[in-house]
Amino acid sequence: MDIDKLMQVLENRNPGEREYLQAVHEVLVSIVGVYNENPHFQTAGIIERLIEPDRILTFKIPWMDDEGVVHTNRGFRVQFNNAIGPYKGGLRFHPSVNQSILKFLGFEQIFKNALTTLPMGGGKGGSDFQPKGKSNTEIMRFCQAFMLELWKIIGPEIDVPAGDIGVGTREIGYLFGMYKKLTNEFTGILTGKGLDWGGSLIRPEATGFGVVYFTKEMLNTRKEKIEGKRVAVSGFGNVAWGAATKLNQLGAKVVTLSGPDGYIYDEEGVSNEKIDFMLELRTSNEDIVEPYAHEFKNAQFIPDKHPWEVKCDIAIPCATENELDIDDANKLVKNGCICVCEGANMPCTPEAVEVLQNNRLLYCPGKAANAGGVATSGLEMTQNAMKLRWPKNEVDHRLHQIMESIHEVCRHHGQLPDGYIDYMRGANIAGFLKVANAMINQGVV
Repeated sequence: MDIDKLMQVLENRNPGEREYLQAVHEVLVSIVGVYNENPHFQTAGIIERLIEPDRILTFKIPWMDDEGVVHTNRGFRVQFNNAIGPYKGGLRFHPSVNQSILKFLGFEQIFKNALTTLPMGGGKGGSDFQPKGKSNTEIMRFCQAFMLELWKIIGPEIDVPAGDIGVGTREIGYLFGMYKKLTNEFTGILTGKGLDWGGSLIRPEATGFGVVYFTKEMLNTRKEKIEGKRVAVSGFGNVAWGAATKLNQLGAKVVTLSGPDGYIYDEEGVSNEKIDFMLELRTSNEDIVEPYAHEFKNAQFIPDKHPWEVKCDIAIPCATENELDIDDANKLVKNGCICVCEGANMPCTPEAVEVLQNNRLLYCPGKAANAGGVATSGLEMTQNAMKLRWPKNEVDHRLHQIMESIHEVCRHHGQLPDGYIDYMRGANIAGFLKVANAMINQGVV
């Protein structure tokens, strides 16, 4: 495999799609050895087929606001690969959404879903619509307009979307209602549903729970315990909420949370009613964390910065892609951090990852560490198919088992001769082999 040549061809085909090109390059570097050792992959053109989405649907979404003014947004669904199961991946509503970001997320989803051991392919979708500041009625109208196009290419055995940034239970409800109206079917077409109509317990917090379970397994490889560790967490969405909740349950201390306005440093620890306060703040459509410092007087608000300058044992970036750069990585190393586990998708820049790995920190990419969310979505699909709902402890137990399994396969493929575990390499190889072998078995289609 000539990585440079492949990347040049890909860049010529996809000019300016920075996030997508970054994600592909990361995978190619990891799997080049395995790929070259198996010439049948090259004969079947596996890489060329894998890096190209099966299809991308792009559509306009006209909708009317409460004042009677019509707006038009752009919608997408990237169906990337279904070699091991129906396309599966979230819908994101945010002004930053574009084709490059969704192709990057859909490509990552292929490997993430493969690692869960569940039969799910990779996909992603969304719109540049901003739900914040909109009324419930406006959001309902938009979701209904979005589904008027999306329903044509999805189905419980075809493509099962879920929530993501800007798409929670409310939005999933409006989307599901329109799908049900259009098809006259009540099926498990979406995950992240409300508990009263097919949702799974612990789904909102599952990604954060899974990240912590994976972190615990990483620490075990060095005979370290999570109890008593200081943890810097970024973001304050579902992933950060789930991570903070489970970290507290396991005896760690969460000392930071962050938003676009800066970060909160709480030496006493973010726990109990403080987590509840952040949940209330988020659901009130506030996109800032500064009010935390007004509510809890011992906390500090540091504006316009990321929390990676704080002394910590563990860093869990849960906000957005490329939020932790090379300077942040150097600060973490200097301050004695021993573990960085990604809660968001690709939150560490390539240069930051290189610093972390060169200094032999425990580091795991989001495609493995944050797979708990989509794993629990898969469990929701199973419960829907069986027409039942498992209790909370059953779902949590299965999630824990899945994260242990993901850690083991990443450790196996990522073990280096000097004893260091390259979890990025391990995750990419494990996910690639599963998908590539399925593609080989199914012929050229």
